[in-house]
Amino acid sequence: MIDPRFTVVGIGNAIVDVLAYADDQFIIENDLIKGTMSLVDEAEAEIIYSKMDKGVECSGGSAANTIAALASLGSSGAFIGKVKDDKLGKVFHDDITLLGITFKTAANTDGLSTARCMIHVTPDAQRTMQTFLGASSNLGPEDIDESIISDAKVTYLEGYLWDPDLAKQAFRKAAKTAESAGRLVALSLSDPFCVERHRVDFLDFVKNHVNILFANEEEIMSLYQLKDFDAAMEAVCADCDIAALTRGEKGSIAVRGDEVHIAKAEPVTKVVDTTGAGDAYAAGFLHGLTTDQPLNICARLGGICSAEIISHVGARPSVSLKNLIEEKIK
Repeated sequence: MIDPRFTVVGIGNAIVDVLAYADDQFIIENDLIKGTMSLVDEAEAEIIYSKMDKGVECSGGSAANTIAALASLGSSGAFIGKVKDDKLGKVFHDDITLLGITFKTAANTDGLSTARCMIHVTPDAQRTMQTFLGASSNLGPEDIDESIISDAKVTYLEGYLWDPDLAKQAFRKAAKTAESAGRLVALSLSDPFCVERHRVDFLDFVKNHVNILFANEEEIMSLYQLKDFDAAMEAVCADCDIAALTRGEKGSIAVRGDEVHIAKAEPVTKVVDTTGAGDAYAAGFLHGLTTDQPLNICARLGGICSAEIISHVGARPSVSLKNLIEEKIK
């Protein structure tokens, strides 16, 4: 097989993140559930945006964050996601291509504006998100560039994009294309509410198409409707080749068949903002996996990348992750 051009291609929502600090009262007054993501329409997005303190605006989206972190690690990446030909769409395009990431999905010329995610960071570093999916929800099977999918070691899919029917079709097309090319498929469950909404579809997709599954403790127990983490970990081993399960301050666990590798959480001076922690973990893990590292090292790399992200505001690396890894792992 010819060596692929890309290490990972990510498929997900193309979003501009708006991050701002908020207190618990703000969360209560706006009927939000701390630590979760909820979808809002354009009108709701405008209202909540007007209430937010001045914050940081930067390109985001779960899978896009993972591909950005992979670029910081020195891996080659591509991204497939939908924006509108508007100001925020240009911001997203310029941000991601500046990192050396291939992004060729055609922008919409009409319809909904480019997506944005309003992220409220509370003093306990929890992030509560309200997302207006906008143009990103129009991603469909016609946007899946089969040549890029076939030319990537891993196709990485974000669970957040599972809501629109066209996106489901796009995911299935991408997975089948990757399988036909002998490549790997990875999925992030993204959010416990995503799992609740799409459990049956997710289980079917994991069993039939997913080689590598990323989930946190709550998501994996929700997927299998189990209250015991160890039981959920055992269940997922029967459904996909590799599972990388994050557990916050308890670190993470990587499993493959009978292999179980526990990685401690990397030390952090102060947890500032957990936005993008899981995205960065996936990047570190996939970087390790695609460079033929053992699973315990993959989990460690994921932890190092995640620790860097939670030490500052924003979901993108503030330093070179490649250099950071070289410092941490001699």
